[in-house]
Amino acid sequence: MRTDFQHLIVQRQGGVLTLLMNRPEVLNAFNAQLLQDCIEAAQAAAEDETVRCVVLAGAGRAFGSGQDLSFFKDPLSEDAGRDHLQHYHRLVQIIHTMPKPVVAALHGVATGISLNIALACDLRIAADTTRFSEGFARIGLVPDGGGAYFLTRLVGLSKALELSLLAEEILAPEAERIGLIHKCVPLSELETTVQALAQRLAEGPTVTYGLIKRLVYAAPDGDLSTIFALESELQGQAIQTADHKEAVAAFLQKRPPSYTGQ
Repeated sequence: MRTDFQHLIVQRQGGVLTLLMNRPEVLNAFNAQLLQDCIEAAQAAAEDETVRCVVLAGAGRAFGSGQDLSFFKDPLSEDAGRDHLQHYHRLVQIIHTMPKPVVAALHGVATGISLNIALACDLRIAADTTRFSEGFARIGLVPDGGGAYFLTRLVGLSKALELSLLAEEILAPEAERIGLIHKCVPLSELETTVQALAQRLAEGPTVTYGLIKRLVYAAPDGDLSTIFALESELQGQAIQTADHKEAVAAFLQKRPPSYTGQ
């Protein structure tokens, strides 16, 4: 995949691909170019079988401060607003359906659309000083980028409404307590913690991880019979993978498995 993006730094370490949003002078606020860079890189990562885990992070003092508000200096028509959102929807959909784990590494602030893109990731690890806010109500907008979808599933309807209506900041320990993030750690430990988790995932059964994502994300919207059917379909695929066969052989031979991601 290409690495010469204007506002995105692409780093590769084994099976782990890190996408580092790089507009630090504006706390990685999204403009059209950063959004396009993220879409292109995320799509390439999703399609590259040698990439087995993706990390999304922000350069400088923050993960991301949301949409660059200079975008709104001229009023948008209703149609232009909808067209603008389609690009965010595409990025969120790519992350959410990527057939491999995606980890968000959060520090500084994660607000507005930046937060909601992080919510589309599978796991979120944050520095304990990170501040989170939906923020949209403060500028007269509704949460976008799938924010309402992910919030209600992660923290429940009541807390999702509270976060959206009041648009107040919460710190990482509270975000961990309510289930908004997976884990918070001291800022000095964030990079090593994220890399250790990403490397662990990259050494795991990648195809199975993709199937697990499909099953778990479908569960809240399906009845039990529907989930039974999907479970059977996906287990049928998982049982045919080389990694499943390797895991069984390793168990019988009393040795650690060596997964290839196939």
